[in-house]
Amino acid sequence: MIRRTLKEMLAEAAAEVESWSLEQALGHHGDPDVVFVDVRDVREIWREGTIAGALHAPRGMLEFWIDPASPYAKPEFQQPGKRYVFICA
Repeated sequence: MIRRTLKEMLAEAAAEVESWSLEQALGHHGDPDVVFVDVRDVREIWREGTIAGALHAPRGMLEFWIDPASPYAKPEFQQPGKRYVFICA
């Protein structure tokens, strides 16, 4: 069994995932090629409000909804060429 350390896994993820500042994200809001995904708990959304145009995907379902092989796959996550911006608290 090959084991990687947490530090190695984080470095691998950082090489694949682009992080945006709030200003960068706001600059892409409304772009048809960018999908904003709000992963906050529904109670946080009730309390703090929604993000206009954002797709809500509960954090506990995210991998199931993204994986095209999952019986729970959502078409919103199967859009080639789209960039996904994940928002949390």
